[in-house]
Order: sequence, then C-alpha cells, then structure tokens
Amino acid sequence: MEQKTIKKEKNTLPSNGMDAKIYNIQGKETGKITLPENIFGLPWNANLVHQVVVSMQANARSGTAHAKDRSEVRGGGRKPWRQKGTGRARHGSTRSPLWVGGGVTHGPRKEKSYAKKINQQMRQKALLVVLSRKFKDNEIVFVDRLEMAEPKTRAAKEFMSAFAKMGFSMTKQKNAALVALPAAHKPTMKSFGNFGNVEVVDVRNLNPISVMSAKYLVIADPKQALETLGKKRVALRHAQGK
Repeated sequence: MEQKTIKKEKNTLPSNGMDAKIYNIQGKETGKITLPENIFGLPWNANLVHQVVVSMQANARSGTAHAKDRSEVRGGGRKPWRQKGTGRARHGSTRSPLWVGGGVTHGPRKEKSYAKKINQQMRQKALLVVLSRKFKDNEIVFVDRLEMAEPKTRAAKEFMSAFAKMGFSMTKQKNAALVALPAAHKPTMKSFGNFGNVEVVDVRNLNPISVMSAKYLVIADPKQALETLGKKRVALRHAQGK
C-alpha cells in the first residue's frame, strides 16, 4: 500500500524577509529597516493569545450589576397578618422573594469580582506574537516621523489619504488603524481626535487587544519603537531564564 505523506504548513515570514519599508508622512518610501526576528518573527500561538485576551477583558469588567435581596428592599418590617387563625399561608414580611416587590433570590451582586490573574511574561509574549502575525499579514506600516506642529484634522486626513492610495485603506468605520507614537504628543493625538476609527497611543502602551482590534498598526519612529519593544523582549528572556 502506498503511504501518503502529509506536509504541515510552517509559519512562514513575508517574502521580503525581516526587512520592512519606511514611509514618510506623504506616503513616499524613504528607506528600509531590518526587524528583529524575536519580535516580529514569532510563530502564532492561539492558546496563549486567547488566554491573555480573555483575562484582560475580564479584568476590565466593572461588575456593577446588583440586585437587592430581602434585607435591602425598603419596607416590610411589619408582619402582614398574624401567624394563625386566618386560613392563609404564614408570612413574616412583604419583602420576601415570594412577594411582588420583594427581594431577589440569587441575583447579581456588585461584590462579585471577575478578575483573572495573568502573568506579566504571558502578556508580553502575547503582544510579540500578535505583532508577528500583523507583520506576516502586511498590516504594519512604519513611518519615519509623525508629529503635527499643531492640532489639525486636515493634516491627519491627508496622512490617511496618502496611505489609502498605497493600498492601506483606513476607511473602515471602526478600528481602522492604531497609531503608535514613540511618546505622547498632544498636537498629533488631537489631530486624529475627530476620527472615530483611529486610535493614537504610546508604543509602550500597546497590548494584544488594541493591536488585534485595529486593521492596521502604524508605528512612528521605528528605531525608537523597536528599542521600547526590545525592552519587553529582554524582560521576557530574563523571566524565562534564557
């Protein structure tokens, strides 16, 4: 009998290897940058990413739903009728869960905590895995410099239009792009403030949920951004003892 061999698909990198193009704010190519494989070349780990995302969403849950029990409902302090002799069932309070307007049994309580523990190393590794997947799918754009002299919505719109002509369309109604700046820059952040489908954050505040939610990730000043992301990788290696 002939033996059939099944070849498993390997996690391959883009055809351009670990080199990426750098653009200016007008959308023109200005150079290239070599990306570290330990940040943008990691294999996909669905179990890790799922565990981290679920934990982060649970930790962000406030848990404000609250139903009053019989001790919290106002009134009901007097016994509705005497214990015996009326022919009716005995009751001690009109705020019993059996009564209309009474307390709720086993309802949601605000004391409940939905928090889940997630190790810092797992969260950092999940971010690097998501960045690697974004780079593999050609959904990361590197911009040499992105700083607006003053808050101007027109300048932000021209930036988005320039990259739309190159195939990076940011016309999605929600989560079209996530712009990562090397440091907080208020004029630039305010310039994108009128676009509900674009979010601007510091590169040090990137997390797996924000990166996965956006269609494109725009990284400004790649060299400085790689230094920040490299610190996360170094901390991860020290934690793993490698």
